[in-house]
Amino acid sequence: MSFPHLSTLDTSSLEGMAHLGVFISSMQKKSGAIPSNKNGSHDPWDHLEAVMGLATLGYMAEALKGLQWMKTNQNTDGSWYNLYQDNQARERNKQSNFSTYLSVAVWHYYLLTDNKSILEEFWDSIEQGILFALTLQHSNGAIAWNMDEAGLVDEDYLLTGCSSIAKSIECTIAICDILGKQEMKAKLLLAHTHLLSAITSPSGIFDLKKDRSRFSMDWYYPILSGVTEQNYINGLMQKVQEVFWVPGTGIKCVSDEPWVTVAETCECSIAFNKLGHKKFANELLLNAAAIVDNQNIPFMGWQLDEEIYWPDEQPSWTSGALILAADANNELTKAANLFTSKQFIA
Repeated sequence: MSFPHLSTLDTSSLEGMAHLGVFISSMQKKSGAIPSNKNGSHDPWDHLEAVMGLATLGYMAEALKGLQWMKTNQNTDGSWYNLYQDNQARERNKQSNFSTYLSVAVWHYYLLTDNKSILEEFWDSIEQGILFALTLQHSNGAIAWNMDEAGLVDEDYLLTGCSSIAKSIECTIAICDILGKQEMKAKLLLAHTHLLSAITSPSGIFDLKKDRSRFSMDWYYPILSGVTEQNYINGLMQKVQEVFWVPGTGIKCVSDEPWVTVAETCECSIAFNKLGHKKFANELLLNAAAIVDNQNIPFMGWQLDEEIYWPDEQPSWTSGALILAADANNELTKAANLFTSKQFIA
């Protein structure tokens, strides 16, 4: 595939991605919010992906400001709303995976700095967010994906969302070890085991209302979740390569749409790196790094049939995902193994 712009984005060094730190930080509001969409809105998960991108590149004050935004805007039940415009909620439903991702970003900050006080500062927010998600956990281990504005829980369970929550719980357990939160750790170990069991044997548990298997995330996110059953992992890998991979371009977001996306390609790169397929992982990283403008800022994706960047958007969190994938592949910081290794010792 030949792109209009021949990328010179260097993902092998922090210096080669320094412009992405400038790009993300230039979007950050005084409140600490980092918009992801053209209209200036963002969701909490995307916001934290951008925060981790900033931290990876050494923008620690800006990253801390982004973490503080989460603390400031947390609901009393531990959740966050679905969509914000700066500090104003625009969509008031509450996704469970949004409530837990703070632990990943705070743990990432700790890995970079060895600063225990950051864990102490955000512990209450992390704990409340995790406990909100656990109130939505089914007896089979899966966690319901959403609570609407009226407080009604949607009794559906998303494999991708639960995989993200599993990683968040893993990081929270690691934080418990540092802070000596043994009672909470015991509670989380049980919930984590049940959740991973559901992810490993997903039939009849997930996507009860809508089949989402068309989305590549449903096939590589379980790898990032922490599951270890090898036959299951092998099946996931095979599906990704046979159905979603476009050689020379990257990973499709949806199997039946001619659209390769930078974020999916980067996240999938991390998943394959975790499994030891480092050559393929690096190939995907380089694919993602080619879908950029003439300033080497990533677009959301590439439309295969029309051969255009589509949509004409460059979300902050997409750059964050690229930065994290570059770190995972090239071990640029002390937090490089965040998504490729288990973060706690049982």
